[in-house]
Amino acid sequence: MFRVLLISPFFLLVTLLALDTIFPPPLPETHGFARVVADRHGKPLRFFADNRGVWRYPITQDEVAPRFIEALLTYEDRHFYQHPGINPFALVRAASQYLRNGHVVSGGSTLTMQVARLLDPHHRTLIGKTKQMLRALQLEWHFSKREILDLYLNLAPYGGNIEGVEAASRLYLRKSSADLTHAEAALLAVLPQAPSRLRPDRYPNRAQKARDKVLTRLQVYGVWSANEVERAQLENVYAERLEFPQNAPHLSRWLVESISDQEVINTTIDGNIQRGLEDYLRDYMESYPQKTSAAVIVLENSDLSVRAYVGASHFGDKRRYGYVDMARATRSPGSTLKPFLYGLAIDGDLIHSASLLSDAPRIYGDYRPENFHRGFSGPVSATAALQRSLNVPAVQLLEHYGPGRFAATLENAGLSLQFPSGGKPNLAMILGGVGTRLDQLTGLYAALARGGLSAAPRYLPETPLRERYLMSAEAAWITFEILASNSGGSRRWRNLVRQSRYCLENRH
Repeated sequence: MFRVLLISPFFLLVTLLALDTIFPPPLPETHGFARVVADRHGKPLRFFADNRGVWRYPITQDEVAPRFIEALLTYEDRHFYQHPGINPFALVRAASQYLRNGHVVSGGSTLTMQVARLLDPHHRTLIGKTKQMLRALQLEWHFSKREILDLYLNLAPYGGNIEGVEAASRLYLRKSSADLTHAEAALLAVLPQAPSRLRPDRYPNRAQKARDKVLTRLQVYGVWSANEVERAQLENVYAERLEFPQNAPHLSRWLVESISDQEVINTTIDGNIQRGLEDYLRDYMESYPQKTSAAVIVLENSDLSVRAYVGASHFGDKRRYGYVDMARATRSPGSTLKPFLYGLAIDGDLIHSASLLSDAPRIYGDYRPENFHRGFSGPVSATAALQRSLNVPAVQLLEHYGPGRFAATLENAGLSLQFPSGGKPNLAMILGGVGTRLDQLTGLYAALARGGLSAAPRYLPETPLRERYLMSAEAAWITFEILASNSGGSRRWRNLVRQSRYCLENRH
């Protein structure tokens, strides 16, 4: 008999170890999180649901308002830090109340048991409850109390496809869970008990009664003062399901697809500039017919960090191809390569800003370039030719500089050029007869303000600045001054400068 008593605990321990190995606790990582792309100040630009279509924003207890933790533990599990995963006294109390009243009066589940059910759902039967308790003990064995509480904060159901206190706070209350009032903290603490029945956006009266019950208990246990509870009870429950922000949608989607190991992706985007530019571009393009769109990238010249990125004027509008990211799509650059040609020609001593170029009819084999206005101006200075964006002088200048040399210089500076199948650098490229990308093009334009050094745009703060030589600082300065000059400038260049200044001056 004595041997049996000694051997039984040993076999029990071995059995538990074997069961733990065969049935390990579900790993929280397998459930995933909704991902967030944030601006340079940490404010969300766009949210992405997890692989189940659930909105769940990653959060830790250190990032949540302390009053929420107080409300949660006081109402759900006052002895959370003392019990080993199950609370025998709470289970006995719940069972006796059920026997006396014939229905559930209070639950006996601990927070750990609730996390166990969220990680490994089960049927509400005696077998299911036993499994839940064993899972709770297993969780306490594998994880610390802090880790278990963090799991609850991220997994607790809040109605529909909303999980976790941060997602609930942002969707229902339009604020971070770090900024919850006493009333809001009590509300979010009780919602997971019956998330569908207590949804504040559908049943505010029910939610308010449940919230007040939490507030009363907090006062009874002396966690919050009577004055704090009284003020909190004066707040009416009003919640409206809020859609998550959709700023910088094209960039956000690209970053989420490119970066798989970060739940929160912090960017260099300035949210104020981004929102202002999206609104401005959308309004501006309303005057244009359908099937037209536009893209804009705003760079900080000093370090090439991207402050705003609009891939299309009307995101989601099929009539304007709003799902196409035109900032990264290969498109014809039109006349935007001309400034680089003039700068490189100045750098190569082919011309200076006052050199005379011929704006007269020219034929290059079967290629006959024309100006946009279909007329010719005769002799014009290099400055006037660039400011007026004349086509014929640009083709003439490219002929002397060399199309192959020009293409090689641009590609070495970071601009990928795509020619038609079997094509090669030719005179037509200076008028748009080649494919380029706006994001790369902006990196080259920055060289005009950075002493001739181009670089790839930086979307993430940790991305290093990789500079490439395009032209000398002197040639870059002269080219920049030609474009920035107001006198005699073409309307296209002036509009570009004016619109850029408008967006920057009205970014707030």
